[in-house]
Amino acid sequence: MGRYVFKRLVLLVPVLLGVVFIIFCLNEISPGDPARLLAGDYATEEDIQNLREEMGLDEPFLSRFCSYVYGIITRGDFGTSYATKRPVLDEVMDRFPTTLLLACLSTLIMLVIGIATGIVSATRQYSWIDNLCNAIGLVGVSMPNFWQGLMNILLFSIYLGWFPSSGFYGPQYWVLPAVTIGTSNACTIMRMTRSSMLEVLHQDYITSARAKGLSEGTIVRKHALKNALIPILTVVGMTFGTLLGGALVTETVFAIPGLGKYMVDAIKLRDYPVIQGGVLIMAIISSLVTLGVDILYAFIDPQIRSMYRSKKNRAKEAAQNG
Repeated sequence: MGRYVFKRLVLLVPVLLGVVFIIFCLNEISPGDPARLLAGDYATEEDIQNLREEMGLDEPFLSRFCSYVYGIITRGDFGTSYATKRPVLDEVMDRFPTTLLLACLSTLIMLVIGIATGIVSATRQYSWIDNLCNAIGLVGVSMPNFWQGLMNILLFSIYLGWFPSSGFYGPQYWVLPAVTIGTSNACTIMRMTRSSMLEVLHQDYITSARAKGLSEGTIVRKHALKNALIPILTVVGMTFGTLLGGALVTETVFAIPGLGKYMVDAIKLRDYPVIQGGVLIMAIISSLVTLGVDILYAFIDPQIRSMYRSKKNRAKEAAQNG
């Protein structure tokens, strides 16, 4: 297991270098000059040029790229924001707890609703409950998050007055954005759970368990669900990793001071260090979450766990058994 984790971490390095290079290229070809934008409408060309030199934008592309990568490797320096003059890493860490809380709440809602409705739909295939869950799931997958967020604000904040419409300052503020993200992703989890459970419920060992007289609830909990968790866990891990990088649309709609809104504001201001550092940190977080999900597979499936064992341990076990 340790060798596998080390190998994955080593392979992460070229991936992150590729991410940084692509972001640098996109910033280079994107329209707009951050120096001109920050200098204001009444700045002279001399002022703009001085600002470009101060920001390092007058240097060649490869020079800036190599300096940026060298700063990350040697000092952990992700750059300094053009707008706030603060280190990008500090800015990101200030907002990460907000995004982490939103991601955890949304994932909890997603798991409870998605897995429960997926199991019910699979165990009652072709019933009216199954058809209703499929219809709701199709609508939920097709519904954009920004539209659902606006409808939630209109209904629960403006008309009913139950929850605040923006901010993230307490439990009342958490409900609408968490429900918006959670219910939207729950539809995907529901469809994946239903598909995976249906595949498992038609296996021979499930038929044998029914023949032994086990109750349907025991079969679903102890036999079917555990074997259907691998694809479900994959989708949950990918979704959670994406949410940790910031729910850009939802955070913008609800004015949540998290990573998503921070990145959107940085794009508007052409704040290149924030864009580069934010995307790189998001890539690191997503990669680590994916690695964690792969490791978690071993605790669910004994066959996968056996693959991580060294050849020496497997040979020793074979000698003891044989």
